[in-house]
Amino acid sequence: MRNKFEQMIKDFSTFGIELSDHQLDQFNKYYELLVEWNSFMNLTAITEFEDVCKLHFVDSISACKYFNFSSSSFSLIDIGTGAGFPGIPLKIVFPQLQVTLFDSLNKRLKFLDEVIDKLDLNNTGNIHTLHGRAEDYAIKKEESLRETYDIAVSRAVANMATLSEYCLPYVKVGGKFIAYKSEKASEELSDAKGAIHLLGGKLISSNDFVLPETDVQRTICIVDKIEPTSKKYPRKAGIPSKQPLK
Repeated sequence: MRNKFEQMIKDFSTFGIELSDHQLDQFNKYYELLVEWNSFMNLTAITEFEDVCKLHFVDSISACKYFNFSSSSFSLIDIGTGAGFPGIPLKIVFPQLQVTLFDSLNKRLKFLDEVIDKLDLNNTGNIHTLHGRAEDYAIKKEESLRETYDIAVSRAVANMATLSEYCLPYVKVGGKFIAYKSEKASEELSDAKGAIHLLGGKLISSNDFVLPETDVQRTICIVDKIEPTSKKYPRKAGIPSKQPLK
């Protein structure tokens, strides 16, 4: 197994992470399930083993360069999780995290429930899936998750202004919103400053880097939640993407 994952082990070591045999086995099962389910539903265009390791697994963990996920049993919501990135890799590497995988497409969550079961992730702590739109669960009175999480993460879901409206309402004051952007995001962040402020956030850092031994550019944006989000936000479903806050 270690030979198979030799490059990924090396990549993780650049983040100061040493993977156990158990964790490697979990990543291997995750890959096998991803390819199996991708054969009959659209989960990812990236299916080659080395590419999945680099562009999904390593990429999902890259935020640990800028935030210490291991320092506490944080509650974390992954909004628009898709095939489970970054939430599942974060749970594998930092098993003490309490993870909610949130997505609007129920069939993707059925895949993730299978992953959780086959990787035995619930043995290491709380992880579950949640079906719905990000605009809805922050305002539902009976099931509201508003300002209940230490961390919200999201990877390549929308522009930063829209993404902030999706994510910041879920983060408690004192928590963090961590956005994974696929390339240098300086212009996008500039456009989103007003939105982040309106939603009770403050951009703390924007970190440009390349994935290990590639020329693939990434940016990790970290936003502190410094004030409660106004009850005006998020707006009704569909509006944040069509009319991003300024």
